Amino acid sequence: MILRCRQFTFSFPRPTLVMGIVNVTPDSFSDGGRYLDSTAAIAHGVELVRQGADLLDIGGESTRPGASPVPEAEELRRVLPVIEGLAREVSVPLSVDTRKPAVARAALQAGACLVNDVAANRDDPTMWRVVADAQAGYVCMHMQGTPQTMQLGPVYADVVREVDEFFAERQARLRRAGVADEHVVLDVGIGFGKTVQHNLQLLRGLATFKKHARPLLLGVSRKSFLGHLTGADVTARLPGSLAAACWAVTQGVHLIRTHDVAETVQAVRVTEAVLAT
Repeated sequence: MILRCRQFTFSFPRPTLVMGIVNVTPDSFSDGGRYLDSTAAIAHGVELVRQGADLLDIGGESTRPGASPVPEAEELRRVLPVIEGLAREVSVPLSVDTRKPAVARAALQAGACLVNDVAANRDDPTMWRVVADAQAGYVCMHMQGTPQTMQLGPVYADVVREVDEFFAERQARLRRAGVADEHVVLDVGIGFGKTVQHNLQLLRGLATFKKHARPLLLGVSRKSFLGHLTGADVTARLPGSLAAACWAVTQGVHLIRTHDVAETVQAVRVTEAVLAT
């Protein structure tokens, strides 16, 4: 299995890729405001690569539950200097975490090679055409609703089956828009329009999604369902985050998106060593 993101190509099977998070936002649920200054954000990204990040995901708009949308101009102001700076400083692939086609286009021109789209449930194909034109990678994430509405009583008859069907339908739409399968990553969207039980059911069913023959990405880092399960504050959810990441590796997930790169790299490498024994 191949993943192509512009000039970067990943061949699977291979060691799990760890994607470090660089939030250039004032209101992200975990680290909002810490890296709003572009110099601080660039330095943080460089440090995450030093810790072992295989990719960096740069975002300028919080998608936590209830977050307010950010104007396009403001999102561009936040992310472009960081992407341009990191493109000069590091050699790993850069992802832009955005729902806006214009931001994605500018970020790809600035040095990004992957678009992480939490709004892959969109109907408008403009984003997909931007990705296809750039031959970029694309993270197709499942979300029920929008960040403003997604946690207002999400309901599924069978969350694993419905996410599975979503992936099949989206892959067909992506192909029609010019995005080849080799450019697509799938993400079940833990916490995006799901209850705690939905999240657990998706974690338990991760192996189901291997049928799509695409790399699977999982983002569980510090998320609120871990707090519901353990009572831990957002600053104390590293153990739960690592437990979920290691479980995901045993189920065939290929990329782990995390705030805590050094700890995650160590945890997944030990997990891989056990699986290879």
